[in-house]
Amino acid sequence: MNQRALPQLLDYQGSSPKPGDFDAYWERALQELDDQTLAYELVPAEFTSELAECFHLHFTGVGGARVHCKYARPKKAGAGQGAGVVMFHGYSCDSGDWMEKVAYAAHGISVLAMDCRGQGGLSEDNLTVRGTTVRGHIIRGIDDPDPDKLYYRNVFLDTVQTARILMTMPEVDPGRVGAFGCSQGGALTVACAALEPRIRLAIPVYPFLSDYKGAWALDITTSAYEEINYYFRFFDPHHLREEEIFNRLGYIDIQNLAGRIQGRVLWVTGLIDTVCPPSTQFAAYNKITAVKDLLVYHEYGHEYLPYLSDRTLQMFMTL
Repeated sequence: MNQRALPQLLDYQGSSPKPGDFDAYWERALQELDDQTLAYELVPAEFTSELAECFHLHFTGVGGARVHCKYARPKKAGAGQGAGVVMFHGYSCDSGDWMEKVAYAAHGISVLAMDCRGQGGLSEDNLTVRGTTVRGHIIRGIDDPDPDKLYYRNVFLDTVQTARILMTMPEVDPGRVGAFGCSQGGALTVACAALEPRIRLAIPVYPFLSDYKGAWALDITTSAYEEINYYFRFFDPHHLREEEIFNRLGYIDIQNLAGRIQGRVLWVTGLIDTVCPPSTQFAAYNKITAVKDLLVYHEYGHEYLPYLSDRTLQMFMTL
């Protein structure tokens, strides 16, 4: 497929399988999450602003892991009156600087930005699994007999818990909450909006974690999906388990979650993205049945996209 041919991309449905018990898998996971407390700890941040109150927020996620977020809220917030946004970061990074969050708070929007477990931030990864990761998190837990041990299962559930906590904040209207992120953060935005139907507006930017088999069939060694190639190289060079591996990855494939989204979606993609190839993104976008818009950067890849930050803030201001 020509990765820049938009008509072909708009027809693409992906090539990775969806496990037969996919829906039951996630219903069971959400039931486990329902048993989690939404209690959290707020610690004033070292960063201060005249426009926002800034905190480190900690909560206990599934499996007992301590999850960290940054929280910025307007100093003049009215109880139950303001919009909120949950933010998710890129692969191996963290929840980022305060500046972007304060900009939102200055416009009356509370922001809760989550650190992914065991990556560049302060959230812990206490998952114990059989097998290896070789490199990266996609395959973490893939050799464990229990598919509930997949790393991204817990991270996807953390996004939902983060959104639910934000919705309980006295300064946030639970009916006016959105989600935003780029790359891995874009994937987590999709997962959050799919698993927490109250998300009103989701803006995923060139999302990761989609159509694993389709990504592998491309030049996997130059993309964010390279760890799949390493796994086969070191642990299944004859591909005897290929069908099993891709079926297992189907549980954490956002294209299989996308159809659950109920809120509005603005999907952002660059057509020369070699990190998260466009076809993998469209495999998920094309399965969204909710109201959706597509913003295409034809000559851009996995990089800074001009004017997007302004447009994103303006859209969240409409919540």
